Amino acid sequence: MTGSIILIGPMGSGKSTIGRLLAARLHLPYVDSDALIVSHTGVDIPTIFEIEGESGFRERERKVIADLATQSEAIVLATGGGAILDSANRRHLRRMGKVIYLDVSVDEQLKRIRHDRNRPLLQNTDLDSRLQTLAEQRHTLYQETAHWRILGDGLRSDQVLRRILRHLQPRSGQIPARG
Repeated sequence: MTGSIILIGPMGSGKSTIGRLLAARLHLPYVDSDALIVSHTGVDIPTIFEIEGESGFRERERKVIADLATQSEAIVLATGGGAILDSANRRHLRRMGKVIYLDVSVDEQLKRIRHDRNRPLLQNTDLDSRLQTLAEQRHTLYQETAHWRILGDGLRSDQVLRRILRHLQPRSGQIPARG
């Protein structure tokens, strides 16, 4: 698949929100890899983590991304924050289209997800130190997977959307659209 737009980044970076807005603006289907996993299993992500552990979830994530990579239709894809941990996922995502790293600081993540109870990697832990550890483990992988990075600290979703659309504009100044 080529021509898709893939959003990567840490939890709370706005991948789902921006993905929906971007898909609507570009008239492309919106796909959330975590939502696909939930749809296929019939249970929420915390339940998958509880029963199968992180490794079971990552295997499901790997299969979903591999399946998406075989499709020919361009989409806007929002990935889970850890999708880039798998080297096969990183290769698939880059081949699918333009990969955008929505980068936010740990402080910004804390503001956005402090009360979210649907994130298994943040349960029963010091949220600040856990987010810092995840950022340290993943930042380089986000950077090497992405075609470009957008810093989202302090920005509203419409501001991030405008920055993405500017990056996507071809030289003629037209925003690519389908449909």
